[in-house]
Amino acid sequence: MNIQRSYSADRGVGGALYLVATPIGNLEDMTFRAVRILKEADIIAAEDTRQTRKLLTHFEIAGRLVSYHEHNKIHSGPELVRLLQEGQSIALVSDAGLPAISDPGADLVRLAIEADIPVIPVPGANAALSALIASGLDTTGFRFAGFLPRDKKGLREKLSSLQGVKETLLFYESPHRVGKTLEAMLQTWGNRQVVLARELTKRYEEFARGTLEEALSMLEAAPPLGEYCLVVEGASADGPGEHDMAAEASWWKTLSAAEHVERYEADGLSRKEAMKKAAGDRGVSRRDIYQELLEE
Repeated sequence: MNIQRSYSADRGVGGALYLVATPIGNLEDMTFRAVRILKEADIIAAEDTRQTRKLLTHFEIAGRLVSYHEHNKIHSGPELVRLLQEGQSIALVSDAGLPAISDPGADLVRLAIEADIPVIPVPGANAALSALIASGLDTTGFRFAGFLPRDKKGLREKLSSLQGVKETLLFYESPHRVGKTLEAMLQTWGNRQVVLARELTKRYEEFARGTLEEALSMLEAAPPLGEYCLVVEGASADGPGEHDMAAEASWWKTLSAAEHVERYEADGLSRKEAMKKAAGDRGVSRRDIYQELLEE
């Protein structure tokens, strides 16, 4: 059992790793404590030093800034732990929000704990929770799923694994992928309620609340801009309703024959098996599917 008493006077030799939240848009969300910790830290480890330098300049913080990110964490992580063991204090920050959430900071936290270094949170802004509390959806229980897989098969598998989750679901998504993600959610889960939150705490902050179908129609009319937080209602406690079951049964109706076959291939079926299954869904022969593929 690892017991950490963060502010105990007799915790021994060594520094401390501070996880410092930074603003997700509005600089006024920076806390007094976060500014103080950054000023007092021996080292500030940042995901993007150029971005963090702007923040430090704004608050007149002149600390030693080093780079720690996904591509150098294997070498930088152990070196930072060595400095912590020598007694130096390190403040870890991400580009925006809480470090160690969907970023390599989580690996540094594990290394520090293994080395018996105190890991101290300095809380502040967080995009996912900010989107949740303003969504209007259930907040009594939620699950943060972060970024979904990029490949079709991985995306389908992940969404299928979350299909029965009753808590509200939270995701991060980029503007060029959000439409495909919403389509996959509709096909897998049915027409649930969703909130698309973007530009949080900034001048053009926007919450789009409605169904998955309505969200897709909105994105067709107005191209997506900015990074998104998606807040999606969980599965019904009584199981899927009639509308959800109908959507699940006819998920393929908006797809061409080729897209229908590709969906099953993405799930791991062979070309032959995928054609047979698509033909069964459509109530046609496999020869008909083959002919449609040739024509497309």
